[in-house]
Amino acid sequence: MANELRFDDQVVVITGAGAGLGREYAKLLASRGAKVVVNDLGGSRHGDGGGASKAADEVVKEIVAAGGQAVADYNSVEQGDKIIETAIRHWKRVDVLINNAGILRDITIKNMTDKDWDVIMAVHLTGAYKTTRAAWPYFRKQRYGRVINTSSSSGLFGNFGQSNYAGKSTAKLALVGFTETLAKEGGKYNITANVLAPGAASRLTETIWPPDMMNVMAPAWVAPLVATLVHASCKESGSIFEAAAGHYSKVRWVRSKGLVLRADDSLTPGALLKGWAKVRDFRDAEHPTRVADSMALLQEALQLPPNEPGESLDFAGKVALVTGGGEGLGRAYALLFAKLGAKVVVNDLKGAEKVAEQIRSNGGDAIAETTSVEKGAAVVKAAIDRWGRIDIIVNNAGILRDKAFANMTEDLWFPVVNVHLRGTYQVTKAAWPHMLKQKSRNSSSFETLADLFPIAPRYGRIVNITSTSGIYGNFGQANYAAAKTGIIGLTKTCAREGAKHNIHVNAVAPSAGTNMTRTVRPEDQVQAMKPDFVAPLVAVLCSDRCPDPTGGLYEAGTGWFAATRWQRARGVDFPHQEGVPLVEAVHEVFGKICDFDDGQADHPDTPEEGGRWYMANIERSVNKQLARRKERSKI
Repeated sequence: MANELRFDDQVVVITGAGAGLGREYAKLLASRGAKVVVNDLGGSRHGDGGGASKAADEVVKEIVAAGGQAVADYNSVEQGDKIIETAIRHWKRVDVLINNAGILRDITIKNMTDKDWDVIMAVHLTGAYKTTRAAWPYFRKQRYGRVINTSSSSGLFGNFGQSNYAGKSTAKLALVGFTETLAKEGGKYNITANVLAPGAASRLTETIWPPDMMNVMAPAWVAPLVATLVHASCKESGSIFEAAAGHYSKVRWVRSKGLVLRADDSLTPGALLKGWAKVRDFRDAEHPTRVADSMALLQEALQLPPNEPGESLDFAGKVALVTGGGEGLGRAYALLFAKLGAKVVVNDLKGAEKVAEQIRSNGGDAIAETTSVEKGAAVVKAAIDRWGRIDIIVNNAGILRDKAFANMTEDLWFPVVNVHLRGTYQVTKAAWPHMLKQKSRNSSSFETLADLFPIAPRYGRIVNITSTSGIYGNFGQANYAAAKTGIIGLTKTCAREGAKHNIHVNAVAPSAGTNMTRTVRPEDQVQAMKPDFVAPLVAVLCSDRCPDPTGGLYEAGTGWFAATRWQRARGVDFPHQEGVPLVEAVHEVFGKICDFDDGQADHPDTPEEGGRWYMANIERSVNKQLARRKERSKI
C-alpha cells in the first residue's frame, strides 16, 4: 500500500501486552515494522511444545512467526525503569510508550481496604509515572516520543463500586491530568501524549458476555486508533479519545460562562443561590485548555453593584471537617461554616488551633486537629469523639512539589500524590460509615413519630478540592495534576455510590491567593484573589438547597462561579460487517473523529451515556445481521 502508515526502525514499549488490548497493539505495530517490547507480568501458559511459557513469550512468538521483531519483558510496571532498559539494551532507543497494564479490584468505598486502593494506584498510576519518567530523557534527547496512557469510560464518568479503579475512577482519571501536563511539557521536544478510554472484551468479560458481543467488542477494533495516535505524522497531543466496537471519538472539557458576582462582603451563599442557573448554563460555553483569567474576572466583578443577599443557609447541628484548614482557602471554609452555625473540626499540621480559637472567640464551636490526612481515620475520629457525628467534609489539604517532568523524582511525586489523593480517600473512607448510619436530624430526643422514623435516614456532604492544574494540566506539575484529576474521578464514583443514601459529593477547582499560589503569582494578585470569594460555593454544595446536588465539577474564584463537564464529538463509526478498519482508514477520518462542530456533539455523564455511540453501532450491526438472516429464510 503506497500510503501505508509504517513504524520501521521505531521501538515501541507496551505494558500489559500479554493479552487483550496490549497484545493487539503489539501485533499491529510489529506488522508495520516496529520493534516491540512486550511487557507483561502475567502467569505461565502452555506453548505448542507443551512447556510452560509466560504470556509475553507467546505474543513474542506470534510476532516473530509473522516476520516481526519483539522481545519479552516480565517486570512490574512499578519498575518502569527496568522495562525501558529492556528497550535500550536491545535496540538503543525508545520511540513509543503505551501504558496499558491494569488490574481490577472492584469494591464499594464502604468496603474498600487500603490494600485494595494501594494496589490499583501502584499498577495504574505509579506504573504509568515510572515507565514514562524512565522513557522521558530518551524522548527529549532524540526530540521525538509518543505516549498513550490508558483510561476508561468508567474513569471518565465514574462507576458504582469502582472508586479505587481510577481507570474507572480515581487512578484512571488521574492519568488525564498527568497526560495533559506531559503534552504541555513535551510539545517543544516533539513528544505527544494522549489518553485512550477503550472498550473491549477481555478475559474478565468472557463469563458475562455472549460470543457475538465478545466478537464485536474485540480488542482489535481499538488498535487502529492507537496506531494512528502514535504515528510520526500525528501531532495531536493532550487529548482524550474513546474507542470501542468500531466507534472512535474525541472527548474534551467544556466550561459554562458562569455567574459573576461582586467580589466583596455581599458575596454570600444566598447571593450565589439566587443566580445558580447561570452557573450551570452551558449556552455559549467555553472549551478551555487552561485556567480562566482570574484578574479579568475580578475586574468585571468589581464593576457590579452589591449582590442581593438571598436566603441564608443554616448549618446548625451539623459537624463540618475542613482539612488543610489552618490557612488560605481551608481557613475561609472553616470560618464560613462556623458563621453559618456548624461545629467545625479544623484540621491542619499547623495553624489549626489559631483558626479554631478565632471561631470560638466569635461565639462558634470548633476544635483543632493536627494529624496528617494520610491518617484519615484519626482525623475523622476527632469529630466523632467530640460530637458523635460528621456531616460535612471539605477535603482541602494539599502541598506543592513543582518540578519539570524531566527532573521529577519519587521524592517529589509520592508526597504530593499521597497528601492530595490518598489523603482524600483516607478521610472519605473513614467518614463514609458514619454518614451511612447517622440521622439527618439530631435524634437525641424524640418528640414525634417522624423523629423516630426520619424520611432521610442518612446524611453526608463532601466537597473535594481539585485544581485547574488537574483539569487542564500545567507545566511542572505532573504530580499535582495527576493527584488533582484523580480526585475528580474519586468524586464522580463516590457521588454515584452515595446518591441513594443522601450523601452528596462534588469537586471544586478554586482560584485564590494563598501561600501555595504565592509561588506562581505576584503578591498584588495574591492579595486581590481572596479565598472568601470561593467559600460560598463550598457552602452551597454542602447544603440541602443546591439545585444540582451531587457529582458536579465547578471552577470558582474572584466572584466567578462556573460548571465544567465533558463534551464528546460524534466521531466516526465503522460497520462491523466490513471488518476491523485499517489504520489508514482511521487516519483518513481523524479530522471527523475530532469534529465538535457538526451539531452532533453530546455531553456524556455516565458510563451508560459513554457507551451510547458504540452500542448504537453494535445494534446497527445486529439488526443488519438479523435482516440478512430473515431474507435468507425467505429463499
